[in-house]
Amino acid sequence: MHVLTRALLVASAFAAASPAAAQDIAAGERSWNKCRACHQVGETAKNGVGPHLNGLFGRHTGEVEGYSYSAANKSANLTWDEAVFADYIKDPRAKIPGTKMVFAGIKNEKEIADLTAFLKQFGKDGKKL
Repeated sequence: MHVLTRALLVASAFAAASPAAAQDIAAGERSWNKCRACHQVGETAKNGVGPHLNGLFGRHTGEVEGYSYSAANKSANLTWDEAVFADYIKDPRAKIPGTKMVFAGIKNEKEIADLTAFLKQFGKDGKKL
């Protein structure tokens, strides 16, 4: 029985480390509170201090219509995916020197994964996927 218990504990540890278990949309929504002073998501989202973030993943930097991007952001030539976003959100000014985004960054990997999961819910039209 001791061997079975140990095997279950090891299996549980691997499951907890899997990407699906690593992302918590509710926690990501709480983290989103750090972003919402400048950004919006959802069906009624508009550009504000920052561009709306609907359909962020798969989009190129500087692409949201009607938003006045910095030259640095327009010329960054990045496509937002999970890795690029994670690197950017840790220190936006290091990833895109000259960006207008004034944000200290999020350093915690789990929080970044949760925020990513929250943002990935929103399609280009702002509807949840």
